[in-house]
Amino acid sequence: MSGHSKWSTIKRKKGANDAQRAKIFTKIAREIIVAVKSGGPEPDNNSSLKDAIAKARAANMPNDNINRTIKKAAGTTEGDNYENITYEGYGPNGVAVIVEALSDNRNRTAADVRHYFDKFGGNMGQTGCVSFMFDRKGVIVIENDSIDEDTITMDALEAGAEDIEIDEECVEITTAPDDFHAVRDVLEGKYELSNAEITMVPQTMVTLTDEEHIKMMTKLIENLEDNDDVQNIYHNWDAPEDDEEE
Repeated sequence: MSGHSKWSTIKRKKGANDAQRAKIFTKIAREIIVAVKSGGPEPDNNSSLKDAIAKARAANMPNDNINRTIKKAAGTTEGDNYENITYEGYGPNGVAVIVEALSDNRNRTAADVRHYFDKFGGNMGQTGCVSFMFDRKGVIVIENDSIDEDTITMDALEAGAEDIEIDEECVEITTAPDDFHAVRDVLEGKYELSNAEITMVPQTMVTLTDEEHIKMMTKLIENLEDNDDVQNIYHNWDAPEDDEEE
């Protein structure tokens, strides 16, 4: 749910309290339901479902919950009326924001998202107003638990990765969207993946120095995350780690 892949954000998700975790599970379950409805209940034949399952496991969603959701989706009409909607706009001081939603009521969701932008110092724009500032990429994160850097670099590049960054806490592997599934399949057979998803990676970052702008941007993200219809939020705010983890 972050603007760009940062290990601090992943740690924040893992450390979420029970209420936050329940909300995350509910949103992922909705993604699973929609994926099953559009492509069937077999992840090997449904890349969208496979992606949703990977996201669920990265969020520590129990396997029983995942399997029950898949079975439920395969046997009911729930999820038939959900549609994918993307909103774009600017936060305080021109921070670019992309919001991806799954909604059964387009008017309700649009009104809610517009309200958040207006209330917290931004404005919702037209489709395409900020998406050109982002690149769609596959991002795979592996916790750096004494990993041999040469080995994982070779494994990632041989699997088809575009780039790999290694620091003390994690290994972050970037792929082209079309290569994401192949690279993930290779790496998850050798390593424990902390996060794996196709995401929007900002080309440049924006730093906020005004305390009021920082407060408003934080509130904008929090309110969007709390909305049941919002699935993913991408932004190019280079948030300090303390703000990301609050």
